[in-house]
Amino acid sequence: MNINRDDGYVELNDPPPFEYGEKVRSRKTVRNDGTFPGKEIGDVLVNKGDLGYVVSIGTFVQQFYIYGTEFIAHGYRVGMKGRELESLDKNS
Repeated sequence: MNINRDDGYVELNDPPPFEYGEKVRSRKTVRNDGTFPGKEIGDVLVNKGDLGYVVSIGTFVQQFYIYGTEFIAHGYRVGMKGRELESLDKNS
């Protein structure tokens, strides 16, 4: 089984573009891949446009930052890649 490493770019070579407490919006709909407890695989966890706050910053496969994002409307936290989020606190 191969891990999808996207384009080979290693985000971890640079500082994370999002910060703790930053207000963000989801750029895409995210479904449960089986790692979110209490939801069925394929259930929608986050809809495109949902608002949240970055509450943790981790890494995945030594390539990506993963942002634990608290989505207030849903009442739960979802791990999101940077490309799945847009900042509402910073000028683009």
